[in-house]
Amino acid sequence: MKVPFLDKWLGRRTDEPGAGLAEAFEQNPDGVAELLSECELLRSQAATAGLELDDSVASLEALDQLTPHWRDDPEMLPWLGNDAGLYLGTVLVRTVPGAVWHVWPGGHPVVRLASGREIHVVEAGLDWAVSGAPELSQVYAEAAEA
Repeated sequence: MKVPFLDKWLGRRTDEPGAGLAEAFEQNPDGVAELLSECELLRSQAATAGLELDDSVASLEALDQLTPHWRDDPEMLPWLGNDAGLYLGTVLVRTVPGAVWHVWPGGHPVVRLASGREIHVVEAGLDWAVSGAPELSQVYAEAAEA
C-alpha cells in the first residue's frame, strides 16, 4: 500500500515518541485511519481460529469467545492487545455515528465519540488480551450508548 505521508513521517526525527503519528494524522487522517485498521496480527490469529474479522459488532462478540492461546506467549501478548484495541476502534468508527479517530500529540490513538468522550481503545484491547475483561463487545456497547 502506498501512503504518501508515510515517507515523510518515517524520516522525521522528533523528541517526543509517537509525535510523528500525530503529525501524520493531522496531514492525512484517512490514511492513518486505514493504517490503524489493518490489525494484521489479530486478523491472522482470528483466521487461524476460523474467524473472519469483517469490522462488525458481531465479530467483536466472536473475538470475545475465542480461546486465548496468545496468553501463553508473553512476547505476542502486547502486540495482539494493541491490535485488538485498534480493531475495536475500527469497529466503533465504522459503525457508531459521529465516532472518529483522534491521535494525541504524543501519538496515542483514541476514538472520539460525537459527544466528545474519548475511548482509550488500545488500553481496552490490552486489558482484553491479558485478562479477557472487559470484553471488546462490552466496551463497544458502552461507547455506542453514549
